Amino acid sequence: MSNSYILELRDIKKVYDNGVVANKGISIGFREGEIHAIVGENGAGKSTLMKIIFGLEKPTQGAIYYKGKEMNFTSPLDSIAVGIGMVHQHFMLVPSFTVLQNIVLGDEPTKFSFINSKASKKKAEELAKQYNFQLSMDEKVSDLSVGMKQKVEILKLLYKGAKVLILDEPTAVLTPQETEQLFVELKKFKENGHTIIFISHKLGEVKQISDRISVIRKGELISTHNTRDVDTETISELMIGRKVEYEYSGIKQEIKSKKVALTIDNITYTQNGIPLLKDLSLKTKTGEILGVVGVEGNGQSELVDVLFGYKRAEKGRILIQDMEISNFRIKEIRERAKVAYIPEDRMRQGIAASASIKENIIASYYDREELNHKFMMNHKAITKVSDQLVKDFNVLCQSSDTEIQSLSGGNIQKVVVAREYNANPEFLIAEQPTRGVDIGSARFIHEKLIELRNKNKSILLFSADLGEALAVSDKIIVMYSGEIVAYFDNLADLTEKELGFYMLGVKRQSPEEIRRLMDEKIN
Repeated sequence: MSNSYILELRDIKKVYDNGVVANKGISIGFREGEIHAIVGENGAGKSTLMKIIFGLEKPTQGAIYYKGKEMNFTSPLDSIAVGIGMVHQHFMLVPSFTVLQNIVLGDEPTKFSFINSKASKKKAEELAKQYNFQLSMDEKVSDLSVGMKQKVEILKLLYKGAKVLILDEPTAVLTPQETEQLFVELKKFKENGHTIIFISHKLGEVKQISDRISVIRKGELISTHNTRDVDTETISELMIGRKVEYEYSGIKQEIKSKKVALTIDNITYTQNGIPLLKDLSLKTKTGEILGVVGVEGNGQSELVDVLFGYKRAEKGRILIQDMEISNFRIKEIRERAKVAYIPEDRMRQGIAASASIKENIIASYYDREELNHKFMMNHKAITKVSDQLVKDFNVLCQSSDTEIQSLSGGNIQKVVVAREYNANPEFLIAEQPTRGVDIGSARFIHEKLIELRNKNKSILLFSADLGEALAVSDKIIVMYSGEIVAYFDNLADLTEKELGFYMLGVKRQSPEEIRRLMDEKIN
């Protein structure tokens, strides 16, 4: 690893038109052949800084130097042209294209040039072989696993000559085994002189893979450390400005009067002739958090959609306590069965982006009697409820009249959680409730889920973060290929690695064993 900087930021400041200061004079140098982690809470300014490096934003002041020369990036094309690439948390691939078509996308023929498909394929295959990427160039991206799609994204950048790779939450959707493989690949990139900027909220992984760590808090660079010199507790304190506890057993109360909260009886759901849920059965109790884990695309999303009324199962029944909801509309599921839902995609399903915080908070129960007065909305009551939730959930904003899309991702998520929590549900579906959320906000959301559990409510927690699932859940099921392949009620000795084997289909419990375990714990 060289001590010279391949990429250097000097006094970067970013002030938006609305007066929000995202970056306050940040100076960081990135060395050639190093893995440099950037950590900080949501709203700390990490995303803005990466957007500036990648040409998506222009700094208000300051300069970017690449290989000693000052740069003036006006778009990602400029940064890619000099050798800086970024793999976004949500992949930017065309599912209907092949692997090769996605890799060469952007190098289409111009008036005076053409792409040599044979040469392009040879170059891509050589790069894939060099880094042991087991990819078929002719396979459609839609047929790939999440981990393989990520490899395509990385290969796209290598194909275009990137020497600096920005990876935004690269392990968020990977199994432990896929994460291990990614880390092997990152170390090989590093050995070959590439610089990796690694953005993550998983401090254990940051500690494992990085050479140096820079901590950003409230738009400022707090410090940069050699990774070997700091532990995860110190990093989290630097990020948040206070100590954060990770243990939840002390706040979980014993619930004695439990009853069946959810019954799923032989649900089958098919799409385009492909069974995505296969005779799936499940029972949960009140006063429990049941974690649902699995590699993305193994039926979790379809299960949520069927439970919340977005889709209809071809056969089977769903009961919330003793009420069958199989054919209920969403409004009936919310109001009659008292089900609340924290969606995975907060921007698309969770909020109306251009509306205010206040409007988003009341969206699910605007017709409540206490929020209306003689056929008109009671704005005073709405403001009172909204302001109290903003305060209780520590949403960082100017007021509840603030446009919600101006908030950081973590604060938007707090608004969504506040709304669903305030619905006073009997049953909560929480789908990736802390994805892309910083440690402090994640801890806060976990505590709110446990508060509901302690009130004898039932929570179904869908999470790609196995550490979260193990820490927060009382029991865990694993989904693979539209089926439940494992059920665990004793989590004390269960590890992320063990869960990973079930998630990949390497291990599975028999259907009879799963049903027996469920029945034992329900009766």
